[in-house]
Amino acid sequence: MKTLQPDRPVRSDMDKNPDPAKAGLRRDMRARRDALAATDVALASQEVAARVLALPAYRAAREVAAYLPVQNEVDAALVAGQALADGKRLLLPRCRSQAPGLLDFGCVTCLSDVVPGRFGILEPREAVCRPPQAFAPDLILVPGLAFDAQGRRLGFGGGYYDRLLALPQIARAFSVGLAFDFQLVAALPADPWDRPVNAVVTDRQTTLIPA
Repeated sequence: MKTLQPDRPVRSDMDKNPDPAKAGLRRDMRARRDALAATDVALASQEVAARVLALPAYRAAREVAAYLPVQNEVDAALVAGQALADGKRLLLPRCRSQAPGLLDFGCVTCLSDVVPGRFGILEPREAVCRPPQAFAPDLILVPGLAFDAQGRRLGFGGGYYDRLLALPQIARAFSVGLAFDFQLVAALPADPWDRPVNAVVTDRQTTLIPA
């Protein structure tokens, strides 16, 4: 499931003095990702999904938090759909109204039960959403512009997933960054609020981050 609506928000109130290195890397990674052909995105997404589905953490999960892709992101809907078929509880994020930087979760039983949200991203209806503290996902799929071998993530600048991954209930989940192989880099600049993931899965490799 794809949408050509605007990309994820890039404004952040966590970073009042943006790091020039991060800003430049964001531009480069967005340009490389946006230049991908639709067929390449689809094939790579299938490889990523197969690797995620092979993870012990996926097989053991009863509740999975995923996302729906925009602008040539790895298509996490492939994993989300399989999670529903496997009888797992599926959570999708929604940007909280009037609260920049905060996400809620909606529990959905069908991937088509979504609407364009505040930033054009397909999201659960607000009526079915609750604060993330109300859930305890076992596995969470995390988008990003880049990841490194230490699990550090370069996000879109809004701080949404840094705040989400810092919550105690979410921090207990096994978090997996989804990326194309070129988005896995040797090292990323880090800020105190950056939250690493437990694994990075690309179309060519699965990198488990040591605890």
